[in-house]
This record gives sequence, C-alpha cells and structure tokens, in this order.
Amino acid sequence: MTKLLSIRLVAILVGLGFALVALYSFVIGAYAAMTEEPAGHLPYEEPKDLAWSFDGPFGKWDVQQLQRGFKVYNEVCSACHSLKFVAFRDLEQIGYDEGQVKAFAASKQVPGIDPNTGEATTRPGLPTDYFPSPYPTAVAAAAANNNAIPPDLSLITTARADGTNYVASLLMGYQEPSEELLEHHPEAAPGPGLHHNPYFPNLNLAMAPPLTTAGQVTFDDGTEATIEQMSTDVAAFLTWTAEPTMVKRKQTGWPVLIFLLFATVLAYLSKKQIWAAAKRKDD
Repeated sequence: MTKLLSIRLVAILVGLGFALVALYSFVIGAYAAMTEEPAGHLPYEEPKDLAWSFDGPFGKWDVQQLQRGFKVYNEVCSACHSLKFVAFRDLEQIGYDEGQVKAFAASKQVPGIDPNTGEATTRPGLPTDYFPSPYPTAVAAAAANNNAIPPDLSLITTARADGTNYVASLLMGYQEPSEELLEHHPEAAPGPGLHHNPYFPNLNLAMAPPLTTAGQVTFDDGTEATIEQMSTDVAAFLTWTAEPTMVKRKQTGWPVLIFLLFATVLAYLSKKQIWAAAKRKDD
C-alpha cells in the first residue's frame, strides 16, 4: 500500500513538473512574441485615415466619384489588373445608361469561340460579359511584371485590411526610402525592378507608380485630376466593385431595426396585458 502511494505521489509530482515547464514555456514565448520585433519585419506605415461618402450608417455612394474612379481604372489600372467579377452591365448601377454600357462593352475584346471552327477567338463584348483580363495567361502576366502577377482588383478592398484607405494610400505613397530607414534597415533598399512604398508591408513592390502626374486622366465633370484625387476616386470605385450592395444594405438595415424595436415594444405590452390578471390573483 505504501509503495502504491509512493508511485502515485511520484507520478503526480512528475505531472506537475511537466505542467510547470509547459506553463513557463508558454509565458516566455508569449512575452517574446509581444516584445520582440519579428525577424525580417520592416516598419511600414498604416494607411491614411481618409473620409469617404459611404462611411458610417448613413453613408451613400458619390456617383460622380465612382465614375471618375472607373475612368482611372479603365485608362490606367486595366492595363495590368483584371476586374473579373464585374460585368459591363453593372456599370448602370453607377449612373451609366444602357447605350453607354453597350458602347463601352463593344470597345472591349472578350474571349469567344469561332462558331465555324470551334477554335478560341475574341469578339466585341456584350453588356452581359465580364471585364476581360489584360493577359491571356498567368505566365504572360508574370513575364510582363517582373515575375509578379498583378492581382485582380474586383475584391481588393475587402481582401486587404482597411482596404479603401490602403488602396488610396498605396497609390499616393510611392517615394524614395529615407536615409534614416536605410541606416536602420539597409534591407529596405529597393532591389532591381522594385519600387519603394511605405504603405506596402514589404516596403518594396514590383508595381511601378501607376499615377505619376496630375492630369494623367481627364475627368468629364471637370474635377482637377491630381494624384490624390485620382487615387481616392479609384479606391472608391474599387470599394463599389467589392461591395456594390453596401449602401443598399445600410438603407435596408434601418427599417429592419425600427421594425424590431416596434415588435419588442409590442411584445412587452402584450406580455403585460396577458399576465395582468394572473398578477392580480397573486395579490
């Protein structure tokens, strides 16, 4: 009996020892993770906190801004980036009429099949078609962009943290690395074919500055096309492509909340009425 108790006591002590070692390792690891800078970490900047018409519970799309942003995408960004989840007819949601959509779709070549030979070919787009990719294959895209495949922009603002601000800040953020940065992080110097941008997590990216001069795009509404204006406009447009129903969802939410509030008050009054007689009997 004494031997059995000794064995149990040793087993308990060994178990406690393992538990203490595991706890110590966890505490040390957690402290190191919170206090030590990860290897290879570069001090990138958080996106600028910009104001947007669609922010907040009462936000609305600025249709003119969306049209300006579409023009920036079409004349600048579409040379490298696809918009594969957006159909030409979706442009009617941002103020273009049916004729304008048809004309724009017809100006684009989309993949098709030759009805006579069955071979792959291209044809003028229809409103029901989706925006075509600027490259036939991923290999061609990589070859044209320093081995980096340009991402599709349809959902880019939801695929990145603080996406709208990130896109706008990135487009405005191209610059030369500071001497102070290079002194503390010499690895931050852009290599061949790379461009420095403090808003990109690696600080250097293969995409060259797409917006380089004021007036690069001429806006139909007469707005001055500064780099900041073009950057914010295309960021707003890409927010719409990622969440086209965002404003409608907000507008629908308010009647639902009002109905739920009314239903709650009605349920409370009904409960008071139903249980009033039972409470009088108890009294």
